[in-house]
Amino acid sequence: MRLLHTSDWHLGRSFHRESLHDAQRAFLDHLVAVVRAERVDAVLVAGDVYDRALPGLEAVALFDDVLHRLADLGVPTVFISGNHDSARRLGVGAGLIGRAGVHLRTDPGECAVPVLLADEHGPVAVYGLPYLEPTLVRERFGLARGGHAAVLGAAMDAVRADLATRPGGTRSVVLAHAFVTGGAPSDSERDIAVGGVAAVPATVFDGVHYAALGHLHGCQTLAPHLRYSGSPLAYSFSEATHRKTMWLVDLAADGSVGAERIDCPQPRPLARLRGRLDDLLSAPEHAEHEQSWVQATLTDPGRPSEPMEQLRRRFPHTLQLLFDPQESEAAASPSYAARVSGRADLEIAEGFLRHVRPGAEPDAEELGWLREGFETVRESDDRKAELPR
Repeated sequence: MRLLHTSDWHLGRSFHRESLHDAQRAFLDHLVAVVRAERVDAVLVAGDVYDRALPGLEAVALFDDVLHRLADLGVPTVFISGNHDSARRLGVGAGLIGRAGVHLRTDPGECAVPVLLADEHGPVAVYGLPYLEPTLVRERFGLARGGHAAVLGAAMDAVRADLATRPGGTRSVVLAHAFVTGGAPSDSERDIAVGGVAAVPATVFDGVHYAALGHLHGCQTLAPHLRYSGSPLAYSFSEATHRKTMWLVDLAADGSVGAERIDCPQPRPLARLRGRLDDLLSAPEHAEHEQSWVQATLTDPGRPSEPMEQLRRRFPHTLQLLFDPQESEAAASPSYAARVSGRADLEIAEGFLRHVRPGAEPDAEELGWLREGFETVRESDDRKAELPR
């Protein structure tokens, strides 16, 4: 069975205020063309269809259009909701839409209810695990406590229990939206950590033939059966070196996996340039980036006059300007934002306690209060996102 694995479309997202509407439409045109040309048997979309819980009308129109086109091809498609999506909104009409072969899996209670496909080698059970926010789904899985690993583990236990009731030789595929240990993040994913415990072990997915992962925006292979497709477009300059692709997966009769990457069209390349303003404006090696989207980091000891205007004379698509002055006092004294960059909320809070109480480490009870506070805020934010507007 031939599967096309993609994720993290983020329909409606812009890139540093540059509209990506046309680029997202071009990607969806490309996806439909690949489905047709490669004789794909099923499409897997592993979450973050939209960029926000309440998407704009243009984003909804893109999604509506691609649903119709995939249905017209007669190719089954399975979607799951991601942490950017509103599961309730994305899942509206799921039962009716499913009759057209487009299966929206947004309800945590249906993790063990597969979409059943078949080829000449027998049945394939496709399980859609939507993004599982621990504070919202623990009770559904009979858990009193636990984070991402616990709830995803419980969902996979239900999947394996259902698989055990299927005919022998049934091949299994799971879609999941999670941060799996060993994956490499970028700057454009929304943090799903509560107290720094977002990562789940790869062993959670033991017992299935292929796990189509979403959430991380870089295409990567954690194991032959465990892959991230990554986002089809770059959504941050940290992705400047990414090759944006989808996975074309061949699931053999014995459940073994072969996969190749299918490149996605890009609106323009990304470039991260660093140096003194005069050097950036004159160095011949930067000529190849003159039509790229540019992030420029200026290292001049003093801030130049009208730097963005000067840069855009050579690089008209400069979108982000950063300053990292060298040979100055500022270089030896990084900002607070720089000092906490990349640190989890709980770690920052622990650092604050150490700062205001020199020599006193936070005890277990205090750490418990902090973790509970972060979980309460996250749960409140998630519940607000699900309320009708």
